[in-house]
Amino acid sequence: MDDSDMDDWETWEMHDEARLSPRERLVLLQIETGLRRDRRFARRMGDGQRGRLLPAAVLLLSMASAFVAAMGIRTSDPALLCCFAFLWPLTLFQAFRLLCRLTRGGSRSGQRAREWL
Repeated sequence: MDDSDMDDWETWEMHDEARLSPRERLVLLQIETGLRRDRRFARRMGDGQRGRLLPAAVLLLSMASAFVAAMGIRTSDPALLCCFAFLWPLTLFQAFRLLCRLTRGGSRSGQRAREWL
């Protein structure tokens, strides 16, 4: 098999295996483990999973708040009105966080704004 039949990934893996000693691999694994634990680094690098949870949380909280408010007004049940009093500020807080994330990401590039849409 000559080099023209191999893609870049296979070539990189082959060179990686040939150049790194077992001690160097161990050190590299320790560095990667440390980077995975660093939350600030993950946030800066754009942790994809966390970025998708906030819009879903805002949507679900908004729907729950609207439902509880409508049912609370319709039935005049104090428990539903208390649930709304708890959910509404939480919904506003999460929506504010989403808006801040959108404006912060939009200043660097339009890609971040399109990520969660």
